[in-house]
Amino acid sequence: MELRDEFGNLKDQKCGNNVVTTVGKEFLASYLGSAAAAAATFTMRYIGIGTDSTAENASNTALGVELVRHTGIVSYVSNQIYQVKATFGTGLGTGAIVEYGLFSSSTAGTMFARDTEAVINKGVNDTLTVTAQFTIS
Repeated sequence: MELRDEFGNLKDQKCGNNVVTTVGKEFLASYLGSAAAAAATFTMRYIGIGTDSTAENASNTALGVELVRHTGIVSYVSNQIYQVKATFGTGLGTGAIVEYGLFSSSTAGTMFARDTEAVINKGVNDTLTVTAQFTIS
């Protein structure tokens, strides 16, 4: 995660490890097992941010306290890495951010993974970019 002020200056940065949830693994298995499925049905491109510092767990199905969710940009990086990057602009998701999750829908849906980190205090004029990368191995 990268937090920038209204001038684009880097204010804070955090890096951690995701915990892929049990329902996320089921989602992936279902996707891989269904070659005929439409891409719109099987998508993991929405990142939610929140304020609950409870440790992530494979049994999680939602963020502890979700503030906002945003559509991310999906890409294949290389070496089996799937990446989703979402930017939360000024006034969006303001607060003490400590968690993020990757979801299959803009509301509700399946949470593929969740991560908690030390707090990033996002002010109203700040921009927070969350990059989620998953190595399939």
